Order: sequence, then structure tokens, then C-alpha cells
Amino acid sequence: MTQEMPRIFDRETLIARRARRKREALFLHDLARDEVEDRLQFVKRSFTNPVIVAPFAEVWEGLLPSAKITGDQDLLDLEEGAHDLVVHAMGLHWANDPVGQLIQCRRALREDGLLLVVTLGGQTLHELRASLAEAETYVSGGLSPRVAPMGEIRDLGALLQRAGFALPVADLVPMTAQYRDLKHLMHELRDMGETNAMADRLRRPTPRAVFELAEHIYRQNFETENGRLAATFELVCLTGWTPSESQPQPLRPGSAKMRLAEALKVPETKLPE
Repeated sequence: MTQEMPRIFDRETLIARRARRKREALFLHDLARDEVEDRLQFVKRSFTNPVIVAPFAEVWEGLLPSAKITGDQDLLDLEEGAHDLVVHAMGLHWANDPVGQLIQCRRALREDGLLLVVTLGGQTLHELRASLAEAETYVSGGLSPRVAPMGEIRDLGALLQRAGFALPVADLVPMTAQYRDLKHLMHELRDMGETNAMADRLRRPTPRAVFELAEHIYRQNFETENGRLAATFELVCLTGWTPSESQPQPLRPGSAKMRLAEALKVPETKLPE
């Protein structure tokens, strides 16, 4: 009997909220596109069958003229072994099974194919998460899921290895935005299609006192010098390759043909027994 993957996110709600997005609010997706474009310029290879997995196709149109663009649903619309490049953009942080998403990407790639992922990282909206948690605990005496959990860079890098990718690399791009008040931030998240779609979210209206106290806590801890609220967004960029015999391989222990002292051109010193 197979164990079902826990459902962290309500995909139906997520789809409905994404449908209300406003193009001008998708600045994180535009930044992700810029990062992908920059990284591809450093790859000395021409890709003939790329595919882009992304929630909002309009952001990615024209990036790779021959690319197929498909959504980031649980079961990806990818053909096995059909692609030499998969770009998975701004959807992994909403995946109920992120490792499964990466495995699907690996299966869609040919030997020595490239996966490039951009997703939101663990420090994203940490100010909002902390302020709401403290306020709700004080007002209601408990906590409800409000800001989706997002992976730290080390954990996300490890997912590439779990999914079977070689030569994994992970790096991050932090940025800070500023908002007039908490309402301004919440409206921006709504226009991004990034508001709470967790399966265990609170299903009744939140008391106004929670938001009023949350703004007070937010200002106490994260207000900028010009009286605005700072909000952190963190893009994590991951790259990995499908295994190939042509890729660099680590040497076996004991297979070195030169001693370290010889390589460094220094006298070899024996340790005391």
C-alpha cells in the first residue's frame, strides 16, 4: 500500500488566486526571468529543445524562441527524454511534492541536459511571518498557517541530488521591497497571486485586531528610516545536469598520482608518532 503525499497546498485555491493576478505586480517573475537569461549566457551550449515550467506564461514568452511553455501543475506536461533544457520558474515553492517535480524534470531531460530552477527561498517574507505569528498568538491564543513554508538554500540544493541530478549548484538573490503599510503589502501579494493557499489555512475571517497588532509589531522591528515596512524576497537559483559519462567525475580515494607536498612545492613534514 503506497503512502499518500501530504497535501500542503490547496491547488484549486492557488489557481483561483493566480487568475486574479495583475501583470504589473509580477516583478519577482521578471527578476527570475532576468536571472535565467543571465545564467544561460554563461552556458556554452545551444539548446534546441527547451521547455519552461512556469505559472504565468506571459512572463516567459520570447525568452527562448523555440521553447515550449507549460504550467507547474502536480503532474507536469513533459515528454520523457524530449528536452535538453528545463527551466522550472517560480513554482517550486507551491509544490506539494518538490522532489517529485524535480524528478519529472529529470525524466524529461536527455543525457547531459540542464535543469535551471528559480524559486522563492526561506527568508522570503520572514518579517510578515514573524509579525503575524506574534500578533495572532497574543489576540487569539493560537497560530494558523498564514505564510507558506519555503526551503532554505542548503535544503533546496540537496533536493537536486535526491532527484538524481549531477553537478548541483545553488545560489541566492536577495532583495528588499518597501511598503506604505501592512495593507499595501497584502494587496501586492494578492496582485502577485501569492496569497495564502495552504490546505490548513484558517477558513473564517481573521479578527481586525490581529492585523492591527501585526502592523504595530512589524513597525517596531522592521520599519525603514523613511517610515515604510521592509519586506524581504529571496530568489534561490538551482542548476543541475542529468548524469553523463562526459561530465567531470571525482577521483577515487587513493588514486592521486602526486603527493600534496610535491604539488605545493613545499618540504614534506612527518607528523610526530
